[in-house]
Amino acid sequence: MSKGAVLIISGPSGCGKSTLTKELLRVIPNLYFSISTTTRSMREGEQDGVHYHFVSEQEFLTQVQEGRFLEWAQVHNNYYGTSLEPITHALEQDKLVLFDVDVQGHRDIKAHFGDFAQSVFITTKNKEILKSRLQSRQTDDEHTIEFRLIQAYEEMQHLHTFDYLLVNDDITQAREAITAIAKSLLYRNTRQNEELLQNWNKL
Repeated sequence: MSKGAVLIISGPSGCGKSTLTKELLRVIPNLYFSISTTTRSMREGEQDGVHYHFVSEQEFLTQVQEGRFLEWAQVHNNYYGTSLEPITHALEQDKLVLFDVDVQGHRDIKAHFGDFAQSVFITTKNKEILKSRLQSRQTDDEHTIEFRLIQAYEEMQHLHTFDYLLVNDDITQAREAITAIAKSLLYRNTRQNEELLQNWNKL
């Protein structure tokens, strides 16, 4: 595989993934952001095909049986998955494909693409900072926040499986770092060497 590029970002809730994703969508024109398919109910303000692809459980499981997901998992009695077809299409168009997934999704995507996919784990410097950010969002109660912190600790145990680590202490620096990583993938030698060699062979 030599066309396109794959970037996976992951990290605990509250680390700033959404903000950094928006930055990449703003500064990289040839970027495809993978939208997950889910069986959970649509929440207020969400749009089908924008935030998620919303399907029934029966439809989701049928797609699983047909092998149409790059990765999928059951989380809190709902199913989430990444459809393979739009990813393949985006790579054929030489796009940078961006995934925002949990550590299990990261593992599965890495297993499919190998080193062709590069990954970044985003986190805060410590648990106290993450807790403060979760509290400032005012979207979760204290019980949910404690649960998210437990999840964050479990996710941190997978740091060694990622290619890059980004500690999001300063949002300006974090934006610059994630942009630099993403842009570097567009110049990886494996993406262009075959076409370039063919051009030289014509001389």
